[in-house]
Amino acid sequence: MENTQQSSLADALVIEHKSLSELDDVHIIINWNEIEKTLSSLYSSVPGAPAYPPLMMFKILILQAWYNLSDEALEKQIARDLMFRRFIDLSLCEPVPDHSSIWRFRQLLNTENLLEPLLEQINTHLEQNSIIVALGSINIIDATVTEAKQSRKRKGKDDNNTQDPEASYNVKTAVDGKRKTTYGYKMHANTDEDGFVKKMSYTPGNVHDSQEFDKLLDTYKTKDKIKTCGEVYADSAYANKKNNEKIGKQNNKVLHRAYRNKPLTKQQKQDNKQRSSIRYVVERTFGLLKLHHGLGKARYLGLARNKARAQLIAMSHNLKTGMNIFKEMQRLKGLRGYCVQ
Repeated sequence: MENTQQSSLADALVIEHKSLSELDDVHIIINWNEIEKTLSSLYSSVPGAPAYPPLMMFKILILQAWYNLSDEALEKQIARDLMFRRFIDLSLCEPVPDHSSIWRFRQLLNTENLLEPLLEQINTHLEQNSIIVALGSINIIDATVTEAKQSRKRKGKDDNNTQDPEASYNVKTAVDGKRKTTYGYKMHANTDEDGFVKKMSYTPGNVHDSQEFDKLLDTYKTKDKIKTCGEVYADSAYANKKNNEKIGKQNNKVLHRAYRNKPLTKQQKQDNKQRSSIRYVVERTFGLLKLHHGLGKARYLGLARNKARAQLIAMSHNLKTGMNIFKEMQRLKGLRGYCVQ
């Protein structure tokens, strides 16, 4: 999508460099006009139209999640980074949105319940460009813990506990048998085989993984019942009679669970080994979200704000992954064209 804004003399004087166009491929794989239509309700439904175009503000939040920046750091980065300005279509002659405007717009997206539709819309655009495989896609479901911004018990004013009141304790037994306790939240996600986040939810840390299972499943309705789209891979925490019936025998790739006096059979162990080799994709995705996007530590107090941040992180991850796949597709297309010649 081309920049539709009027270029200033200052913009015309900028010397082109490949570093300025690093994010340009995103404009090819995403139809920003459709995203803008989704955001257009923000003009009419909320008193006082935003000072900046909603699409520009949304792109700013994508950059924030992409580069793991605070609101204040993001404001500074936009002011001095030509690539950021190019991505959001902000002229050198225009003022930069301040950090409070960024914060308010993120809150607005959350209160208007637009973040989930936006994630679905981005994924649809990636499907339309053959970057996400829709037909025959699998479901890899898991959860990861995010430490709360204020996770330790400390005395604040009036001797009140300063811990985030909406977070809670998560206790997990590690591979080495040691128990690890984290005070925070959980991101539950369904990814495909390429690591794209298809669906996600966000809860306090004490919510059991299996409780979010229904929200994450990729399903479709038939005349008789709701069926699962594709095979479902998950760890043994999701293994129970209810889930097994929901998934169906053919699509059930949940790890077998051993019970007291009922150890796993040789075949079940082999099944688990094969299923784990595919299930690791969701763990790799969580690792990337924590390493590059800061998902491991909550930035705000409260469930709603941190959920909004996690949803934006999922979108930015999908865009980043999609752009890398698109570049590889273009490279291979160029090689094929070269071979033909």
